[in-house]
Amino acid sequence: MTTMIQIRNVPEPLHRQLKARAALEGVSMSRFILREIERALERPSRRELLDAIGSQPEFVLDRSPADILREERGLR
Repeated sequence: MTTMIQIRNVPEPLHRQLKARAALEGVSMSRFILREIERALERPSRRELLDAIGSQPEFVLDRSPADILREERGLR
């Protein structure tokens, strides 16, 4: 089942940009906006990303980053 969302008070410059981008892609503005919403929701939220990063185990290097870089540059 689909429902309708209405967005009010869209600034005219934003409306023109949305309309132009939809036209460039050959889709309706509704389809363009729906696709952009879907793309945004595919990415993790800031909170989800921070939680995922925070849950990673601590990584400890056995050498300094500068030493590792010097070694890698020496291999070139």
